Amino acid sequence: MESTSEMQRGVENPDIIDLITPDPTSGEVVLLIIEERPWGSDKNQLVQFDEKLNRYLAYILDGFLGRQYPQYENTPVRIQIDCVDEPTDERSLRFLEGVGMVCEQNGIGFRVRTV
Repeated sequence: MESTSEMQRGVENPDIIDLITPDPTSGEVVLLIIEERPWGSDKNQLVQFDEKLNRYLAYILDGFLGRQYPQYENTPVRIQIDCVDEPTDERSLRFLEGVGMVCEQNGIGFRVRTV
């Protein structure tokens, strides 16, 4: 039986916030999404990203982050995707550009990082 800490993290599980961590360099609190699959490797990948990102946005914008973690109440927030390779296909790039615009419109930082 899996414990909560062993539940599948990543894009494929929209019910889990993969990681919440402060970034002492930027002063932001980072909500991390982990993607271990290469970009474009699954036909449902962008749909899964969309669902997970919408959950993250709701968690932030509806005030749940501040209620669960009062120390982050007035802290700038960034959503960050850590992935195994850089997105290069046009469909993924357009999707991520749109995500960045939505985040910016809501005062949320956004970054994609290859790790």
